[in-house]
Amino acid sequence: MLAEKTLSCGVVIVAAGRGERAGSHAEGPKQYRRIGGRPVISHTLDLFVNWQPARRIVVVIHKDDEALFETARAAALPAGDRLTVVHGGATRQQSVLAGLEALADEDITHVLIQDAVRPFVEPAMLERTLAAFHNGARAVLPAVAVADTLKRADANGNVAETVSRSGLFAAQTPQSFHFAAILEAHRRASVSGHDDFTDDAAIAEWAGVRVHLVEGSAGNVKLTLQKDIAMADQRLSHGLPDVRTGNGYDVHQLVEGDGVTLCGIFIPHDQKLSGHSDADVALHALTDALLATCGAGDIGDHFPPSDMQWKGAASRIFLEHAAAIVRKNGGTIMNADVSLIAEAPKIGPHRETMRKNLSDMLGISLDRCSVKATTNEKIGFVGRREGIAAIATATVVYRGTDA
Repeated sequence: MLAEKTLSCGVVIVAAGRGERAGSHAEGPKQYRRIGGRPVISHTLDLFVNWQPARRIVVVIHKDDEALFETARAAALPAGDRLTVVHGGATRQQSVLAGLEALADEDITHVLIQDAVRPFVEPAMLERTLAAFHNGARAVLPAVAVADTLKRADANGNVAETVSRSGLFAAQTPQSFHFAAILEAHRRASVSGHDDFTDDAAIAEWAGVRVHLVEGSAGNVKLTLQKDIAMADQRLSHGLPDVRTGNGYDVHQLVEGDGVTLCGIFIPHDQKLSGHSDADVALHALTDALLATCGAGDIGDHFPPSDMQWKGAASRIFLEHAAAIVRKNGGTIMNADVSLIAEAPKIGPHRETMRKNLSDMLGISLDRCSVKATTNEKIGFVGRREGIAAIATATVVYRGTDA
């Protein structure tokens, strides 16, 4: 069984195809057609940029599509230095190998290979993939059991026989692998001249790697034909976006001490905040705000003060846990805002470091993180320097998981 701390994931998004079956279009190949107002590949990018285990993301594009990709990239969530772009080859197999080679010098243990034109992967499917890796799988294939009756036709277009669907599955992506194993398999296939594999799982099978099935999703469709793109656009555009706002409030008592921890920053002070953990009132309020966006209770439900393992714990543990719950439920964190209410210490000198901490903990860009501070004009418990309060607001966009 693989220890969780040793798993480091890369992602290869294959986007070099021409998409002839979708027909010609002024917007370019199908991965750049617009659904829900944005290019298909922008939706796919969002999924993996928002997926915390993805340490590196490689997008394989056609050499003629650089301008199209830059437009699509601008419409997606910012990926920072996690994103690399390389040119693909004449076949999908060659393009995947180019993407894998781009990860060869990275500290990657596992890789997910994803079609750019499958923009509806559910976070729960990625969690099933990770669980399979932790249980020792070296190759993981999401698949859906075939439900339709299958027929084999003869050369004249007549039914030759009915094929049993027992044990048959339709393969999806991302297809995921132990990185060294799939890279070696692809290299061997390239050198040996085998270029007729229909997917990466087939290459793994050919190389002797056992492929483990996990549950796919009926909604995880591949956009192949023009009608698929039209249906995807309708799916994303049929109603208002699911934007949710959560609020959190917390207060901790000030007692005699040597400093306070706020937004993960220790600030020397003649008092400290009293609490079971490090009493970071800002992160506690923001944790509650995030949990509120998906009805997941509050911080006390997940980290009860009666549990001694959280005594003195860093509150970033709580915030990162809440962010993971949001993402598991299909949420994309768009904004985090914290207001601190305290007479002292001064927050201004530490504001930018606090914002950077929130950006790192939540995996979102700095411009989406806000920290503000005000006094209570010497009124009430805050004004008497008996405590510090925090109000937090989180904005999260959720996407539906219906098929």
